[in-house]
Amino acid sequence: MIDKKIVFMGSPVFAIPSFERLVETFNVVGVVTQPDRPAGRGKGIKPPPVKQIAEKHQIECIQPLKLREPGVFDKLIRWNPDVIIVVAFGQILRQDVLELPKYGCVNVHGSLLPRWRGAAPIQAAILNGDIETGITIMKMDAGVDTGPILQQKSIKINDSDTTESLGKALSEIGAELLIDTLTEYFSGKISPIPQPEIGLTNAPMLKKEDGLLDFSKNAVELDRQVRAFYPWPGTYMMIGDERIKIISTRVINNQDFQSGERGAIDGFPVIGTLNGVLKLESVQPSGKKIMSGKFFMNGFRDW
Repeated sequence: MIDKKIVFMGSPVFAIPSFERLVETFNVVGVVTQPDRPAGRGKGIKPPPVKQIAEKHQIECIQPLKLREPGVFDKLIRWNPDVIIVVAFGQILRQDVLELPKYGCVNVHGSLLPRWRGAAPIQAAILNGDIETGITIMKMDAGVDTGPILQQKSIKINDSDTTESLGKALSEIGAELLIDTLTEYFSGKISPIPQPEIGLTNAPMLKKEDGLLDFSKNAVELDRQVRAFYPWPGTYMMIGDERIKIISTRVINNQDFQSGERGAIDGFPVIGTLNGVLKLESVQPSGKKIMSGKFFMNGFRDW
């Protein structure tokens, strides 16, 4: 184990591979994660994934709603970290936090910065048809994903990738790259390099209403939206007052349907778009489980 003290800040599943590799390699003295929140249909209170891993390893964990809450900075001072590692934490770090550790605060970001700064970089890469994305390990500054780069690694985006599948791949790559980067960073073999001034794009936080499909767009764009927004915020269409969640789709090169026109091909529901047809391979009607498009057609007479 390398003799460096780490404080880890992160919450969702994406952060777990990095957290677990840090626990294996360094002395993780504390964890800051989001508060427990309602989750699932029953809305039972559930801890963030990172908290569950911290408890398994008996690492002290705090869950402030905001870092500026009384006592939080004092706790960080007592932990006395050499570096703070941030992975999908969801809060802006104050200047005093950024300056506290000897080696600063290091972030694992799910894009090739400066492309896709912001809260939803993986979704943005799929939604915009990028052919590759990657992981950036950067030293944080006061801006949003504006800090200098330590290392990057790219990965190809497949035509079938969703945010779930691509996020899983990136989280594993990020964990490996983080350990390699920290080892070299601590030994002085690498130094932060300012981000390029060209190629900057932003990936703002998504909202549930962003998932409504607009069939005046072309089928390729809509398929990207479905994949980019799975599993959250999800995509949907309205039929009357009923919301139908769209889980997976396929583009069909067929010009026989007008934009928004509903029909069927090989027993599956399809919808015309500006260019091509969108086949609904799996859907979830309100109050029901996910089902194949074919099964949905058997029971939904209003299609």
